[in-house]
Amino acid sequence: MPGVLASSAGTAAVPAVVLAAAVLHAVWNGVAHGIKDKFVGFTLISLAYTGCAAVMVCLTPVPDAAAWPFIAASASLQVVYQVLLLRAYQLGDFGQMYPMARGASPLLVAVVSMAVLGQSLPAQDIVGVVVISCGLAGLALADGMPGRDQLPALAAALGTGVVIASYTVVDGSGVRHSGTVTGYIAWLFLCQGPVLPLIAWARRGRALLDQLRPLYGRGLTGGMLSLLAYGLVVWAQARGNLATIAALRETSIVIAALIGTLVFRERLGYRRITASATVLAGIAVLELAHP
Repeated sequence: MPGVLASSAGTAAVPAVVLAAAVLHAVWNGVAHGIKDKFVGFTLISLAYTGCAAVMVCLTPVPDAAAWPFIAASASLQVVYQVLLLRAYQLGDFGQMYPMARGASPLLVAVVSMAVLGQSLPAQDIVGVVVISCGLAGLALADGMPGRDQLPALAAALGTGVVIASYTVVDGSGVRHSGTVTGYIAWLFLCQGPVLPLIAWARRGRALLDQLRPLYGRGLTGGMLSLLAYGLVVWAQARGNLATIAALRETSIVIAALIGTLVFRERLGYRRITASATVLAGIAVLELAHP
């Protein structure tokens, strides 16, 4: 079954699929950040993709038994990711927190996939990953090093990056044992989706319903985009190299920088433009390595 999942037929489409997922991911994060009460926003998004996942599990095959430890581990990591990302957005600006949260993972995934999973990474791919990571770091630090009062936000964002790398590696292995990409995605989201809403209910009680009601439209949109974005990534992970996919996926930071400028009126500046160009150069290197 893993051989079927990783068939060469879909390999050529992997870069385009991952880049599409990057755009969707930046957009749903923009939706989440645009909601004033971030806790309510994340709760709505979780409810939305939990509902979608509940429908999906009725229509897709059940993953093979070998995939369930990976699903359990990834679902736990995804919950931690949500909590840390929520905290980062509560404490910091979108234009800085998003790139910091996303920027740490490509190099971590590259190291783990080679050292732990034994995946080979050609020299040109390594160059592409490093160039993209440098561009992402430039975006994260375009406004200078954070001050002391920003350290809690920085810690939450960097912690998010470590968790992203962790669940990327877990899902990259788990989906290859599942026998069904769509089934793996459905059960992963169904297992982790209800946790944050339950936490929200425990903290806010019946008042939560009134707080959710005005934001149903944005929450549903964000949840569906989130499910689709990560579903595309997991599909790609079943067919491509984890380090390359992780690097391409984090190009969502370039989209986020544009969202921060155009929607949230954050300053772009020459440093962010230069860093964005560096990310695009890294993508070009990876594309040349896999024509």
